[in-house]
This record gives sequence, structure tokens and C-alpha cells, in this order.
Amino acid sequence: MEQQWWQSTVVYQIYPRSFMDSNADGIGDLQGIISKLDYLQELGIGAIWLSPVYQSPMDDNGYDISDYREIADIFGTMEDMDELLAEAKKRNIKIVMDLVVNHTSDEHAWFVEARQSKNNQYRDYYIWRDEPNDLESIFSGSAWEFDEKTGQYFLHLFSKRQPDLNWENPQVHAEVYDMMNFWIDKGIGGFRMDVIDMIGKEIDRGITGNGPKLHDYLQEMNHATFGEKNLLTVGETWGATPEIAELYSAPERDELSMVFQFEHITSTYPENGDKWEAGALSVPKLKEIFAKWQALENGWNSLFWNNHDLPRIVSNWGNDGKYRAESAKAFAILLHLMKGTPYIYQGEEIGMANFPFESIEQINDVEARNMRLERLAQGQSEAEIMSAIRHVGRDNARTPMQWDDTENAGFTNGTPWLAVNPNYHDVNVLSSLSDEESIFKLYQKLIRLRKKNDWVVEGDFELLKTADNVFAYLRKYAGKKYLVVVNLSDEVNVFGPGFVAKNWLVQNYPDVPELSDVTLRPWEAFACEVD
Repeated sequence: MEQQWWQSTVVYQIYPRSFMDSNADGIGDLQGIISKLDYLQELGIGAIWLSPVYQSPMDDNGYDISDYREIADIFGTMEDMDELLAEAKKRNIKIVMDLVVNHTSDEHAWFVEARQSKNNQYRDYYIWRDEPNDLESIFSGSAWEFDEKTGQYFLHLFSKRQPDLNWENPQVHAEVYDMMNFWIDKGIGGFRMDVIDMIGKEIDRGITGNGPKLHDYLQEMNHATFGEKNLLTVGETWGATPEIAELYSAPERDELSMVFQFEHITSTYPENGDKWEAGALSVPKLKEIFAKWQALENGWNSLFWNNHDLPRIVSNWGNDGKYRAESAKAFAILLHLMKGTPYIYQGEEIGMANFPFESIEQINDVEARNMRLERLAQGQSEAEIMSAIRHVGRDNARTPMQWDDTENAGFTNGTPWLAVNPNYHDVNVLSSLSDEESIFKLYQKLIRLRKKNDWVVEGDFELLKTADNVFAYLRKYAGKKYLVVVNLSDEVNVFGPGFVAKNWLVQNYPDVPELSDVTLRPWEAFACEVD
């Protein structure tokens, strides 16, 4: 397959509320993003995944859209959006829009009309039933809400303010594709597709993800919108297996560029899938999962540790105390030298950590707040609930970006919408830029390696047998071999591969070891070309 631009680039996710505030209202905005484009250019990224900035009542921080063709007042105007596109283009950075078409806001004009009467022309844009079935919302409780005016229940797989669109209605397809082409015509670089695996749902059969019509819909979408436009399209697909991922991303199928799969993230969840009960990382299980996904032959994968829904990797699986820098760098080296398109979530490149939340008053996230009420009713203690939120709650990723050590970490001159992590005096962009050994400088180096070396993009992957907590692999390309070794623990581990280092590429300790018999220090990671 001919190499595509999105295979050698690195994508940076911006959560606009928390990135940079330009007007002192405590909420990040488009002008704030524009002001930091030079920083992102210096980092070396080639695309920005922009979490939703469309008009929205913000019940779920913008993932509840009330108008797809307008910008939310808190983020700015369409003129600001046009300026962002133009300024990013000058820096060879593409803007990838977050596409949310499984559901809308209950304030969207379609839904406002739909609930006027059963005969309204927009009624079938949504999913209605006289009697609810036992489907549950991902945000807790029933997935059905009673509408008093028309005497029926509507489906919401997320918040009750996020009614699900009815993809069995062809008119919904036409509206969505027209809207997508509106953004494509503006010059965007692609779409990140929120819970796209749910649009093929068959509610009466209890199927929510990977429904039988899903791939037909995606092929139709591809042909009607982005298919011939050389755009990056990535689907959020929580239930994907490698076999399913190839259906989405095999080039000849005319669907998507790649998917986000979450098998590595959910590897610490119990069998019931309850993320609030996530346990400790099993490195052997992680190795097995990545090896399986690296074997994807006819398709493409995304690579990520963090996003706006996940806790910070350095806190979740790393050591955000004694070995914060070492473990943050270790996870970066491990991920960025694999096959796939890497995604950096804002602040990851400086090692931002989870927030030490003490009370529910500090929490904004609708999912966490709903979980708390449900668990309190079940008899769980406030202390247990807060411990779970500190560990895996979504607000860990949403605290403001830490730019410098001035008040509010330089994010705003107002009162931030969510509190800034108190570690910002030590963890911030300004100090990272001046430190040649910083996490930022390592990310910069990894991005350059991907841009300049086809082996990173195209090389074969071979997992090596090692000690349990050592993750080591080879990349093979054009007769050459490249070794990546990472110690994912606070403990010393031994690695004895029998390789001879020819060319050191990157490491997270100042000195490099002899390869004949390596005693790996805590969280030590390196990559080199080998004989």
C-alpha cells in the first residue's frame, strides 16, 4: 500500500475547554489554541484532533451538539474557526474535527421538532418506543427517557440530554453527509468519529455496538463525503477486535483510515467491564495485546495511552512520584516506535498527572457524578467512590494545560472552569522547553524519528521473550533491525538479548547500557539499531 500522510504523522488531541483561555472567562477557546500553534509546531505534530467546539448546551462538554454548523459561544465564532484552519495550515498542521453523529443534544432543532408530535417530520430522526426494554445508559441508569408530551420513550445510550439518532432513517444519512461536506469544504484534515460503532445499533435485538448494518453505513458515508479527499478518519470503536478493525480500515473496503481500539486500556478492568474497579497493570497481558494488534496485516491502527476520557498514563500505570519523568518517557518510547499512528493528548508531552481530587465538589464530569449517586444508593462509601474517581475519572484528563508556573499555570487570567493540578509549579511547558532532558524533548525526538525513518512506519514487529515486566520488541525493515526495550516497573530487571548496538536512537537515562547483559534501571527505556 502506498504510504499515506497520516501514517507518518503524529496527532495531538486538544480538549478546547482546558487548553488555553484567551479572554479570561476561565474556559479555553479557539483564539487560545491559535496562540499556541507555534508551540505545537515546535513539538512537531502534523495534525490536531479538536474535541467538539460546535454549539452545545455542554451537558457532556460539547459531545452533545445542538448545531453542527455553529461554534459554541464559549469557544468563539466561526471566524475564529476559519482563522484556526488558516493559521494551522501555514504551519503544516491539519485540523481533525470530532464528529458526533450517534446522538445530538436534546436542544438540537431536529429533536426540538421531533418531540412536538408523533407525526412531526423529524420524529423518525430519533428512536422512540411505547415501552422501554432493559438497555442501560453508559452514564448509568436506563437508556430510555419518557417524553410526556407525546407519551413515548426516546433512546439515549449516554446522558438523557443526548438522544440517539435513528440511522435506519435515510434522511438522517443525508443530513449528516451534507454537514460533513460543509466542514470538508472548509478545509479540515479529517474526522475523529465518536462512538461510531454504535450507529449500526439494532435496539430491539439489544445490539448497540458493531451492528449488522454498520459497515454498509460507513461505506456509504465514505463515498458521500471524505472518500476521495485524502483525509484522516479514525473511529472510536470500544468493542473492536483485530478482525473487526480490518473491516473498518482495509483500504479496499472504503471505510476509515484507522480505529481507536481499547483492548489495552480495558485490560485492567474486571470481567464485568466496570472501569471504576480497574486493577493494576499486567505487563505480560499488555505485551500479548500489543503483539496481537501489531500483527494487523490489512488495515491500520492508532496508538495512544491518553485521551479526554482516560486517566493520565503516568499516574494510572506509571509512577507519578519518584519516577514521573522516567516512566512518562518509557511509555512514550514504547508506543511511538510501534506500527500505527500515534496520538498525544494535551499535557502528555510534559508528563501531566492525575489530580488529587478530595471531594465531589471538585468534579465536573457527568459520568462520575452519576456513578457516585448510583454507588451511594448501593451502600458504597464516599471514600471508596472518591478513590475510584481519583484513579480513573475522566476529569483527570480535563484539568487545565500547565503552561508555566504563574497563577493558574498560565492557562487563564480568570477563574479556571476546573481546578489546575497543584503540581504545575514543577510540571509545565515553560520549564520543559528549556530542559534538554525533559519529557517534551523526548517526544520531539520520537516525532522526528517517525517522520524521517520508514522503518518506524512500515517495519515488521516481533515481540521478544523477556522478564515479565520488560517489554522488548524488534522492528525489521529493509534488512535492518531496530531494538526497543522498556522496563515497565519500579524494580531493576535484567535483559540479555545477545544483540550488538550499532546506532543509539533514543533513551530515557543519560547514559546507554552495554547490550550483552543489561541491568535495566527502574522505568529504563531505549531504542537502537542492532546487528
